[in-house]
Amino acid sequence: MEAAGGLLARARRKEVVRLRKRRSVLYGDPGAAAGQPGAGKRGGAGERRPRRDPSLTAFPLAGAAGGPAPLLALAVALRSLNCFLVQTSFVPDEYWQALEVAHRMVFNWEWAHGLRSYSYPLIFAGIYKALQLLAKDDVQLLIWVPRLAQAVLAAFADVKLYSLVRHLENAETAKWVYFCQLCSWFTWYSCTRTLTNTMETLLTIFALYYYPIKGSKMGSSCKYLALIALAVVIRPTAVIPWIPLVFSHFLQEQRKADLVLHSCIPVGLVTIGTSLIIDRVFFGEWVLVQLNFLKFNVLQDFGTFYGSHPWHWYFTQGLPVILGTHLPFFIHGCVLAPKRYRIFLMAVIWTVLVYSVMFYYSMLSHKEFRFIYPVLPFCMVFCGYSLKHLKAWKKSAASFLLLSNLVPALYAGLIHQRGSLDVMSHIQQLCNNSYQSQAYVFFMMPCHSTPFYSHVHCPLKMRFLQCPPDLTGNESYIDEADVFYSNPLGWLNKEFYNDTLLPSHLIFFSVLEQEISSFLALRGYEKTATVFHTHIPQGRVGSHIYIYRKNTEVNHT
Repeated sequence: MEAAGGLLARARRKEVVRLRKRRSVLYGDPGAAAGQPGAGKRGGAGERRPRRDPSLTAFPLAGAAGGPAPLLALAVALRSLNCFLVQTSFVPDEYWQALEVAHRMVFNWEWAHGLRSYSYPLIFAGIYKALQLLAKDDVQLLIWVPRLAQAVLAAFADVKLYSLVRHLENAETAKWVYFCQLCSWFTWYSCTRTLTNTMETLLTIFALYYYPIKGSKMGSSCKYLALIALAVVIRPTAVIPWIPLVFSHFLQEQRKADLVLHSCIPVGLVTIGTSLIIDRVFFGEWVLVQLNFLKFNVLQDFGTFYGSHPWHWYFTQGLPVILGTHLPFFIHGCVLAPKRYRIFLMAVIWTVLVYSVMFYYSMLSHKEFRFIYPVLPFCMVFCGYSLKHLKAWKKSAASFLLLSNLVPALYAGLIHQRGSLDVMSHIQQLCNNSYQSQAYVFFMMPCHSTPFYSHVHCPLKMRFLQCPPDLTGNESYIDEADVFYSNPLGWLNKEFYNDTLLPSHLIFFSVLEQEISSFLALRGYEKTATVFHTHIPQGRVGSHIYIYRKNTEVNHT
């Protein structure tokens, strides 16, 4: 090192200085970034080499190479592993607002009322069509390729978040933000799923990278507005976190007319126009899906049909749960972070407040954890900032964060609610024999409890209990699922009054077995499989899923 230092001290060639400056910026040398004379050199008199955070060496995820290529490779590898370690069901929308629609679009095997745009399912329809043209439309590929595509996109988003913080702060802070992002149990649980909320979150990260926050050199009004517009097309509520950010940008922009005329209006017209054309093709009529979504979920609050929660739910349960053990670091980071990051904090508070306050006006009273998933990347910026500025307990805090998130991530991803997917592998077996034409599968479960043809991929006759919300204003309306669960035995006897109408297979949660046991015995059904679902059964959802098959040799009088 002394010899190398002496050599550099004697050599004054321009190329060497430029090379060293580039290297210093890469590793976050504050002097080099500020353009100070002599910054980035080593071995010069009176100059000190920047100290690297020693705690990073213990955590490969936080101390990954600063270059984009190795970081992206690491991100893709981790998110691909993430994909295969999430084998549970989260919510029905994961399939019924994406894969099932895409499967129907390509293979012609319901998308009523125009509440959702075909734009998002069209992505997966493209994947399915490519597999079909390659004669590779095997059911396992139909299941995993969309999720792997989502995993790769999530990896790019992780790297974009890292790059954003690296441009705003330095490489060390960026690595801690990246570490927090990878450790987040809820991100691990959600980022490879085909939910519209997942795509909304990923597009939020991409848009954030191009947002013209003070100190950013990557700001681009057209790019970030286009990404927001795309997110709104996929899920209109994506606009909520961006309202304070766009408003702040507008106030700080000196050329406001140019921003509106050359960015906002063209981007809006192109995205809405494209969405209208796509939906016109598949709905067969002109439909402004975003307006219908607003009427249904906000103005008329039909979302309460699927359950409601108290107004404070997002503050007392929603945000604390998705943050998990990141919560104290988030609070600490909010206190330490520079003033320019207050707009990120404002976006988090604004989003949670909007979802909460609208409860009082009978709007958005249906609440779910995934609805506030898009604010999680904002929170990770503060968590990473907190870890970067910890002194004595940095290594212990990082270990705690990693281990405390690993347990819920693996449990939620591999164990909790896995029966909804596992049971489909049993159904797939019916497609591989001559019995397929005679098979008739009836899911006697809360509607949309399982995927459907996207996880079977054969023309098998299947049916599930329907639960469409009433859009006519009929106060006495009761959906089929509620009618069934009010008197399961009576409903079955009335629905299948003739043995020729009986399904060949019945699938239901374990909590229903005792109540319909007489029907099963009388009609000759035998249990053929028991599938674990959850350790936390609730209401109509049992701990196991049972598969019953009708014994065709039994005759009834």
